[in-house]
Amino acid sequence: LSSRTSAAEKEMGGAEKREKQYRAHQGFGDHHGGVTGAHTYFYADEAKCDQHMETFLRCIDASSGSSEDGFSAIKLTALARPQFLVRFSEVLVKWQRFFHQMAAEEGQAGRAVLDTKLEVEKLQEVLANLGIASKAESQQWFTGENLGTSGTVDLLDWNSLFDSRTKLSRPLLIPNRKTGQLEPLLSRFSEEEELQMKRVLQRMDVLAKRAMEKGVRLMVDAEQSYFQPAISRLTVETQRCFNRSQPIIYNTYQCYLREAYNNVTGDVELSRREGWHFGTKLVRGAYMEQERERAAQMGYEDPINPTYEKTNEMYHRCLDYVLEEIKHSQKASVMVASHNEDTVKFTLHRMTELGIHPSDKKVCFGQLLGMCDQITFPLGQAGFPVYKYVPYGPVNEVLPYLSRRAQENRGFMQRANRERDLLWKEVKRRLLTGNLFS
Repeated sequence: LSSRTSAAEKEMGGAEKREKQYRAHQGFGDHHGGVTGAHTYFYADEAKCDQHMETFLRCIDASSGSSEDGFSAIKLTALARPQFLVRFSEVLVKWQRFFHQMAAEEGQAGRAVLDTKLEVEKLQEVLANLGIASKAESQQWFTGENLGTSGTVDLLDWNSLFDSRTKLSRPLLIPNRKTGQLEPLLSRFSEEEELQMKRVLQRMDVLAKRAMEKGVRLMVDAEQSYFQPAISRLTVETQRCFNRSQPIIYNTYQCYLREAYNNVTGDVELSRREGWHFGTKLVRGAYMEQERERAAQMGYEDPINPTYEKTNEMYHRCLDYVLEEIKHSQKASVMVASHNEDTVKFTLHRMTELGIHPSDKKVCFGQLLGMCDQITFPLGQAGFPVYKYVPYGPVNEVLPYLSRRAQENRGFMQRANRERDLLWKEVKRRLLTGNLFS
């Protein structure tokens, strides 16, 4: 009993510390500082968000006109107020932490996310003892829903309870472990923020419908970790609507995050249960310096993997999981967005082992325009779907972005030298064979 109590207390203390990550901080009110590898948007007002939406619509049209099965990327910080995304992330994370705290009190601390399950009867007792809901009320929570039919509730079931409970007039309550008092989970949401939620979903709906109409797939970019729970939730809501018969909406997972594997496996499992197509773009990540500085200043655990090697391991672990899902269900697709040759080789090797053929078009590759052509062109010539990520906008904005991407890819100059050597080798070969222009 004492070891269980200790584990539960440790989980609660860690949860409280981690929740700081999802709180607004005056020093980081401008979320652009220290960002080295991604374009960012300044929020002006809702009219500006509508302008960004119109720009994304034009981008979808351009993608449709330039290639078959094209992609267009969007950012939710261009379509919603960043402060709203932080607050919504905080609410989502608190609800999930409450689940993990209850699991820790039952001796399940440290289990894999999808292996952590609460018995329905015990859950109802806990909710009643905390004063959150009587047993009769909590029983109604499961009525008419495919929850608790196995006698247990996992995190995905718990998240779906959040979706349905927030529609009730009665406030959704969770205990504050510091004060021992119950607090309304959505108390931070103002009427204006509820409107912002509707507006951003409406904008995403407009973009998704245009993408479907034009035969373009829509990639929702990942952003800072303190926005990401909200971004992922809004993206999943859109996937539920538009990925019924094919993957139109792709969510992005940043593999430099410690929680990347849990995020990927949770969303894959959700797509299985609900029957929609899982679409993902896997990246390493572009906000490392800012993330680490913010964690140090605010006193929460650094969300980034400690080393580049650990990030590589995480990338390959997530990628392998999705490739296995493609093999077994054919209802998943992945863009391997990487400039890393080892990652490309790993993908090709696993595709061969699993019998995934390039013509299946379940796996595609992506590199930034102007980077790593020695990877892009051979993949295309071998029949693999491969894309160049094309930045667009005023020159004075795009060039700094590209220079930051060069900084982010620390081996960039080394790869550029290799490209030069390969090109020079090809020129010499053609000179010796007398076929300079063929």
